[in-house]
Amino acid sequence: MPASTALQTRKRWPSLISCAALAWGTALTLAVPAPAWAQSGAAVVRGLPDFTELVEQVGPSVVNIRTLEKVRDSSAGFGGLPDEQMLEFFRRFGIPIPPGAQRSPKQERGEQERPRGVGSGFILTSDGFVMTNAHVVEGADELVVTLPDKREFKARVIGADKRTDVAVVKIEALGLPFVKIGDANRIKVGEWVMAIGSPFGLENSVTAGIVSAKQRDTGDYLPFIQTDVAINPGNSGGPLINLRGEVIGINSQIYSRSGGFMGISFAIPIDEAMRVADQLRSAGRVTRGRIGVSIDAVPKEVAESLGLNDAKGAFVRGVEPDSPAAKAGLEAGDIILKFDGRAIDKSVDLPRLVGNTKPGTRSTVTVFRRGTTKDLAVLVGEVEPEQKQAARRGGAAPDNGNKVVPAAAAKNLGLSLSDLTDLQRSELKIKGGVKVESAEAAAARAGLREGDVILAIANTEISSVREVEIVLNRLDKNRSIGVLVRRGEWAQYVVIPAPGR
Repeated sequence: MPASTALQTRKRWPSLISCAALAWGTALTLAVPAPAWAQSGAAVVRGLPDFTELVEQVGPSVVNIRTLEKVRDSSAGFGGLPDEQMLEFFRRFGIPIPPGAQRSPKQERGEQERPRGVGSGFILTSDGFVMTNAHVVEGADELVVTLPDKREFKARVIGADKRTDVAVVKIEALGLPFVKIGDANRIKVGEWVMAIGSPFGLENSVTAGIVSAKQRDTGDYLPFIQTDVAINPGNSGGPLINLRGEVIGINSQIYSRSGGFMGISFAIPIDEAMRVADQLRSAGRVTRGRIGVSIDAVPKEVAESLGLNDAKGAFVRGVEPDSPAAKAGLEAGDIILKFDGRAIDKSVDLPRLVGNTKPGTRSTVTVFRRGTTKDLAVLVGEVEPEQKQAARRGGAAPDNGNKVVPAAAAKNLGLSLSDLTDLQRSELKIKGGVKVESAEAAAARAGLREGDVILAIANTEISSVREVEIVLNRLDKNRSIGVLVRRGEWAQYVVIPAPGR
């Protein structure tokens, strides 16, 4: 099992290779006076930091986790045949079964335990609760936890959450040294940090570096801490430690083309991990809120065309039928600006805020719709355990013989439109809209295509081709046009540039 998840990318990023190697084994003090701006901060490190005290303080709480799996030995049996095949051969041809051929059920299956992978973890409590990554324990039939003093314990999984890659396991022991939990919100970019783990099975290996970035969006539910600390397969689940000896993250992922360290590693913020761990310890699983919307980012050009000052919020592409969002009145095409009063700067902020909300909570969603903002009350639902929502993509609105209506202003944009029938609107579950019969020129370049249904133009709802003409004729010809489009079951915004752009 790969004990460390490698972040693979299709982009051809250059490899990041360190240009300087520092010999940490030699104590080195730089006799360089600190600048004035540094003298005011107590946390500023002058010269190179000494990690020896941190290792002595935190090291005893970091464990090695070996995973084992049960496999079937295909070579077991008579003449290289598995026992089941050997016994069936004897029975079919009436040959007496030799003494000893009848084995125990485990022997009949030819089961053996073999190593599956290796990872790291750290002790949360003196009575044996250990935190690690979910991918470290996934699929394991048996876990063996080794302490720095070489004591070994069999462990059981208390709970694992794949979405955040956090797991809690338990060993039966008392009086264990445990880590001190820090505050991930206090870390600063450029701050020194240290990692302890078992890269490639080498227990109690210490590496160090700095925080490269915060709030890296590599997952739906977690903003990661990026560091340049050397992390390799086997480090997964180990602690990321600040200079105060506090755990501020769990080393979880790396960016790599080769599977090994390339200068970029990611850690789960410890405050997020502890919220998950507390639920795993109390209930064995994590409960998350949901409202039932499919969302996307708000591009800058779309925000400008709609009159929004900033490209912030979460664009609602679709609303699940009978979901909390549908019952609250959210619609495809809405832009969610706030959830419970907290601003949505990026679309990924919404699932995090909703996911951390207790199911059954009545929350307020602030949306931007047709040029105005409104508050909607939504009763937050619950995400089912390990629920996987597959995106459903439907076809275009059925063609029931609509008559194409001449529209001069639309034609200037390259659009040929037709009114929707009552049946089409009923099947699409929409109140208005017009169908795109063909798209050319500016409309086609903007992304419109045959079969799309235009719901709104420039923040104005559209119910007929005639209304399209009225709206287009009163718009400023020198400004781009924001168009809300329904394509299949999903909504999206397209921007038709002003003539001359």
